[in-house]
Amino acid sequence: MDLVVIQPLKGRHCAECRRGPLPMHLLESGVPVCLDCADLGHLVFLPRGDAALTRRAREASALWAVVIRHNRRRGRYERQGLLVEESALARAESACLADADARRRRRERDAARRAAADVRFAAELAARIRKLFPGCPEERAAGIAAHASARGSGRVGRTAAGRSLQEGAVTAAVRASVRHLDTGYDALLMAGVARKEARARLAGEIDAVLASWRRLPDETGPAQDAAEPQRPLPQEPDPGPPGMVSGSPAPGRP
Repeated sequence: MDLVVIQPLKGRHCAECRRGPLPMHLLESGVPVCLDCADLGHLVFLPRGDAALTRRAREASALWAVVIRHNRRRGRYERQGLLVEESALARAESACLADADARRRRRERDAARRAAADVRFAAELAARIRKLFPGCPEERAAGIAAHASARGSGRVGRTAAGRSLQEGAVTAAVRASVRHLDTGYDALLMAGVARKEARARLAGEIDAVLASWRRLPDETGPAQDAAEPQRPLPQEPDPGPPGMVSGSPAPGRP
């Protein structure tokens, strides 16, 4: 089990030596203890960000600890880095310098491979949108797919359901686009309307756009056919009373 060290958001004091506020501390029996009192004061902090350096420093260090900090917005603890032995960090840095060029080339190849995979998936997602919503313009479908599938965005296109192109996930992406681009949703939010209330107000308008996109562009519904005015039939000229020739004056007129 990993040792866990906390970067506190508020000032904490050591329960043993009373020093503080502490930049980092452990929890022992539910109370904070400084690194010196926990026999971790000789370790150095390695921030996250370099995966190879972190892995090598951890492997070379006989004693190490994970450093975490609470993210209030997300409501969870997130990893910030490691505490490792200084000698282990030095050996890890030397090893990383020795193969820096090879790792850089590998990162470039990996980045190119991920970019190509993202392009393919965006095209597949756009095709799926067009299949479910044939009335959606092609450019709009491509834009929705690119937005929903952006790597690292956390949007619906990056979820398991989105990656497998499930209808519910694809529809959610299209609905979100219509909400923001085809309605006054953003203006309602800026006016202080609560998110759920704004969505409820515009649900019918969004559903109408989605319903129109589910039909082909040249497809007309029965309501449109019924509403089309009927063209009047041509009328033949009145021949007049029997015995009259067309164009002759009416009786009693000269």
